[in-house]
Amino acid sequence: MENRYFETLKAKDASLPEQVAEQISQLIVERRLESGAKLPNEFELAAQLNVGRGTVREAVKLLVSRNVLVIRRGLGTYIASRPGQVDDPLGFAYYPDQLRLSMDLLEVRANLEPWVAGTAAQRATQENMDALREMCLLVERDILEGRDHLAHDVEFHVRIAQCTQNLVVPELIPIITYAVGLFGKLTGNSLRSETIIDHRAIADAICAHDPDRAEQAMRRHMELNRAELERVAREQRGEIGR
Repeated sequence: MENRYFETLKAKDASLPEQVAEQISQLIVERRLESGAKLPNEFELAAQLNVGRGTVREAVKLLVSRNVLVIRRGLGTYIASRPGQVDDPLGFAYYPDQLRLSMDLLEVRANLEPWVAGTAAQRATQENMDALREMCLLVERDILEGRDHLAHDVEFHVRIAQCTQNLVVPELIPIITYAVGLFGKLTGNSLRSETIIDHRAIADAICAHDPDRAEQAMRRHMELNRAELERVAREQRGEIGR
């Protein structure tokens, strides 16, 4: 490990475990370690960083809490599948009015996701398209067999983001996936048949490399979601029967 890894160890505004956590993060970036790669063990890291094993242990705990690392008992410490991404980075779960939050998230999605779908249609590789088709089928199978499809629905949107080949778009995914999950909970996954139709249309357009059709299909998907949220809001206000 090069000396520059130790430069921030002299900083006075962070605890030693925090500084070591930063050094480990730099190591991951500099060595281009990818998801699933194994880190050196605790003894090796302590020797390389010239700190105690306890400090390394605390630094690793910090990085686990940030979803940078995962500990597999008996095997070692590995890079997380999506390093640094957490399910709820902006603390949406603590907003008291979840229906209002869902409407506001949908407003953001309605402006963002059609562009994402259009860009995906322009840039998707064959590997991307195969993965998208696979997830589309898994969502459909969940719905037709009466299972909760939310986990695969979320992954479907992740696959679309990956099709864009844009480094920033996947970083926005925790916001989109939280919105998808919240929508499903608030509506009771009511749009099952509509989800099958919409997902097929979006996937077909992306795989046909047709950005205009992909954007239109995603806009239609967002509009159906908006209408369903508005129905739930009217129901909560007592304007329509349950």
